[in-house]
Amino acid sequence: MTTTPVRSESPVLDTGRTMLGPALRDAVRAHLGPEMSRIAQYHFGWTDAEGRPTGSWGGKMVRPTLALLSARAAGASAADGLPAALAVELVHNFSLLHDDIMDGDRTRRGRATAWTVFGAPNAILAGDAMATAATSVLLTAPGAGARSATVTLMAATQRMIDGQASDVAFERRDDVTLAECLRMAGDKTGALLGCACALGADLVAAEPALVERLAAFGEHIGLAFQLVDDLLGIWGDADRAGKQIGADLRVRKKSLPVVAALNAPGTEELRALYLSPEPLTERAVERVADLVERAGGRDWAQDEAARQVAAAETCLATAGIADDVRDEFLEVAGFILGRQL
Repeated sequence: MTTTPVRSESPVLDTGRTMLGPALRDAVRAHLGPEMSRIAQYHFGWTDAEGRPTGSWGGKMVRPTLALLSARAAGASAADGLPAALAVELVHNFSLLHDDIMDGDRTRRGRATAWTVFGAPNAILAGDAMATAATSVLLTAPGAGARSATVTLMAATQRMIDGQASDVAFERRDDVTLAECLRMAGDKTGALLGCACALGADLVAAEPALVERLAAFGEHIGLAFQLVDDLLGIWGDADRAGKQIGADLRVRKKSLPVVAALNAPGTEELRALYLSPEPLTERAVERVADLVERAGGRDWAQDEAARQVAAAETCLATAGIADDVRDEFLEVAGFILGRQL
């Protein structure tokens, strides 16, 4: 079946998806056994539950596109960064498979999640298989920095797991500090984005200073994204947020604006409502959102997101990369954040 990519709002992402699509399919078939490959192909959207081709290209492939740009930032070709792009996309989807199970999510990209179709044990194993495949793809890559890049990816994966573990632990705590919450968001969201932005350069053995600048750019963008996502989850438009407004409040998630508000002085009513074991009514959810805003949580998150974007721009401006590559990094970052930088 001939597949037609669904266009995004970013030409850079469209180009990256066109280059990555066939290579990712080949990597899944080559490195995953038949059963795990079947689940992975369904998860990516390439096949239906019966294994029949759908003609879909899967997700946006933001992270692998950043990895391709990273190789170009080091003066290599995008093709030189392809193993890095494949590896980071496999790790990202390993995390999605596991997250869907942990969160009990029954739909992703408009259809049933893999665990609801194939069972949680098989979906967990498919995620594990993707993680090991990512290591194989990167460690056997021809790039001079293959070993270094593999170590970098595994370190970022561990940070991502640690961030997810902290997020789960915060659900049971009433004393989460803002510093802890920022660290959690940096690990859970920023680590893999930072890795993606640097991995292609690492693979082609770029200068450590460049690798560090690119990684810092991605980490700042990742944290800004998490702040924007948390803001949208409380006050945003449902279509843009991609989830029900107030959903995070209903489950008493320790998101960044909420934690900023809970740690502000004079928030006794907010703490009493939010930290109570009683279910929140719709009116109570609205009241919590109002109290978080009154306590400064919304303003702080907006200001912090702006600071992270500014820091990201500085990292990129001082990285010494070609103007066209820099502009494409900023285009993808703008797509991630839902606006142009």
